[in-house]
This record gives sequence, structure tokens and C-alpha cells, in this order.
Amino acid sequence: MSLTGDAGGLQGATQTAEPDKARPFPGRRPVQGQGLQREGLQGEGVARDYKSAMERLARLDDGQMMRAFFYGLLATALVFVLMDWRTISQEAALVPAYDPANPASEPVLPPALTTGEPEDAPGEVTTDAETLKQAIRFELQPGGVMLAKGAIDPGSATRFAAEIEARGEYVKVVQLDSPGGSVSDALAMSKLIRERQLNTVVEKGALCASSCPILLSGGVERTVAEGAVVGVHQIFNGTREKLSPEMAMSEAQRTTATITRHLDAMGIKPGLWQRAMDTPPDRLAYLSVKEMRAFGLTTAAEKGAP
Repeated sequence: MSLTGDAGGLQGATQTAEPDKARPFPGRRPVQGQGLQREGLQGEGVARDYKSAMERLARLDDGQMMRAFFYGLLATALVFVLMDWRTISQEAALVPAYDPANPASEPVLPPALTTGEPEDAPGEVTTDAETLKQAIRFELQPGGVMLAKGAIDPGSATRFAAEIEARGEYVKVVQLDSPGGSVSDALAMSKLIRERQLNTVVEKGALCASSCPILLSGGVERTVAEGAVVGVHQIFNGTREKLSPEMAMSEAQRTTATITRHLDAMGIKPGLWQRAMDTPPDRLAYLSVKEMRAFGLTTAAEKGAP
């Protein structure tokens, strides 16, 4: 082996090795390929999740979506209703209202609601205010007159029935002077008055307000003297019991239906109760002579007490 040949072989080896230096480092390209592969897999996973979510959304029909939207609105409305009810309840606690268990809680003459006509202005109540705030009492007067004076408290119908049972043969007229009170007791007394065929009267200077006109309606002959004061307003829960809004509405509707049927049976026109329902419970709508005649509340409005 000559030195030249060896040199040529070394040179050839060198020339043969140079292309090897130009190759990429072994394994570099596969590493880059694996990274791209992983990124591709991640992208495919996101695409699959998105596609799956869209497919689930597509499976929801319009009805389901509308129901979900409706329930959301309903829940929001309920929250606002409860908030409003709480506010109203708190404000109502500050409004003076009549509590049958505490007759002194109602002003004897609340503010008037009138149409501005002179005849709508109330007369002057001459009965002592403290007397009217006391629980109603019944006194037999000369001439067959049973005086019923004071606030209609719970249990007054029972006391009235006892008085009529004991002295009914002498009673011809029930004379009223009351700021009102318990609706159920007023209804019971009014029915008994009609059953006994008694007359009712409100004399000059006397007051018949709130549930008292229910008593007045029971008379066969119903008289309101000139200068008497008669007024009506809405019913309300005067007890200390706290009712849910649903129960309070149900009770008010039931009581309203009972009063409406009773007034109709007594020959009173619906306009009277409509006037009451238009008037807040802490105020009074005073009735004019013309209105009382039109409603049938009086049968002889210009006569005095018999």
C-alpha cells in the first residue's frame, strides 16, 4: 500500500464524510414532528368538544328553550313581587287602620273623600269621640228604640242577640251611632235586624261608618236624618295575625263576596259596595243624600227617627 494511495483514501474518506456533516442532527426532525402531532391532537380535541356542545345545544328544541326563558322571567318577577310586598307591608304598618281588638285605633272621622259638591260634605258628629271608640253597647230607649253606640268589636253580635232575645218584644227601631268595626259581627247583627223586621235609623249628629252601613242595610225601613254622617271604605285584616299574600287575597275576596250577597239580599244596589272598594281602608267616602237614595241604602232619608 503506497503512501499516495493511503492519502487518496484518506482524502476520499474525507470527501465522503463531508456530506454526512450536512445532514441534520439525528433525531431532530422526528422531535419536531411529534410536537406538531401533539398540537394537532389538542386542536382536534377542542374541535370535538365544541362540536359536542353544539350538538347538545341543537338537541334542545324551541319549546325547551322557551320554557327555560319563561321560568327565568318568572323567577325574576317573583323576586320583585316579594320585594314590593315587603315594602308595602312595612309602609302599611305605619298607616293608621282600625283593629277590632283595639277600637281606639281608628280616628272617629278619617279624611273625607268627596266629589267637591256641597252636599257631599259630611255633617258634624256631635257624639263624644271617646264614647264612639268604646266597644258598642246596647240600650233600650223610650218609644221602642234600641240604641247601638260605639265600635263594633268581635263578640258584639252575640251581645246584641242576647239583648234582642231579652227585650225584643219592645224593640221597633235600632238607632245607630258607630265608627264601624268587625265585618262578621256587623253581618250577623244586620241579618238579625231583618229577621225581626226592625227598622234602622241614623240620627242627626250621629256617625255610621265602615261596617256600620251593613247594620243600617238590615232595617226594613232605613232612615238617615239630615246632618248624620255615613261613610264607607275597603275591608282589611284588622287582626294581629300575619297572613301570606295569597291567604290575605283569598280572605278579602271571600269577605267581599259575602258582603255583596248580603247587601243584594237586603235590597241594596251594587254601587254602594263599589264605592267602598274604591276607597282606601284608612279613609272614608262620605255618602251624600242623593247617593244613599240611589244605592237604596235609605228608604226614607228625610224622615227623623220614628
